[in-house]
Amino acid sequence: MSAVLREPAEQLAPLRPLDLAEVLAIEEAAYEFPWTHGNFIDSLRAGHSAWTMRDSSGNLIAYAVVMMVVDEAHLLNLTVASACQRFGFGWRMLEAMAENARGYGARTMLLEVRPSNNAAQQMYSRYGFVRIGTRRGYYPARSGREDAIVMRVSL
Repeated sequence: MSAVLREPAEQLAPLRPLDLAEVLAIEEAAYEFPWTHGNFIDSLRAGHSAWTMRDSSGNLIAYAVVMMVVDEAHLLNLTVASACQRFGFGWRMLEAMAENARGYGARTMLLEVRPSNNAAQQMYSRYGFVRIGTRRGYYPARSGREDAIVMRVSL
């Protein structure tokens, strides 16, 4: 019996300024209040851990930005392209970010999620994140501000 080695279906790479046009297109399609070009540039300049996930054809599937603070990782943004949602890419990106954070010495990961984002809450809960608090008025919303659910997981 012979085995055929294949490349993984998804490729992770550091997010670069050259990726931002594609990232922003996904961001703007995914959110009513998306991150701006400046938000991503500021994250890159600050040295945050920022990654892209592409399929074998080079199409952008997902991206994430994580801020490392001593022994804690703060997941600032994890987004999957709308056409690629519900196929496990968010989970794989989350696993990759957790593994990367462990490599930096992080013992926990923290995030904020909108109460209205049920799909993300469910994924994070399945991963082991638990709710630890609420940030009042954290997100912009059509009717003013929306709270954020704060969640944390041990790595």
